[in-house]
Amino acid sequence: MARSEPKSLQSLLPRVLVRLAGESGRGHALAPVWEAVVGPHIARHATPRALEGGTLVVAVLGEEWARTLEAESASLCARLNEQLGAGTVRALAFRLEGR
Repeated sequence: MARSEPKSLQSLLPRVLVRLAGESGRGHALAPVWEAVVGPHIARHATPRALEGGTLVVAVLGEEWARTLEAESASLCARLNEQLGAGTVRALAFRLEGR
């Protein structure tokens, strides 16, 4: 049996986080991937909270953030799936949350 090429931790981590988030239902496990996709500024105002089926529930600090991110949701899903695997995030749902 031939050995496959070793994989880097960086390439494995997103899929491990998806599995953890899916099994626990807690999307906060995806925070590192979310921040890598949206950047640190947006990540301070919008945080993944749950992965329910293919929907990533994101807590946002205000309606303006929800509207802005909703307008970008197709692009965000595509970029998340590049990191997490095709079809992992089929939709985003934004929920208002205060800190």
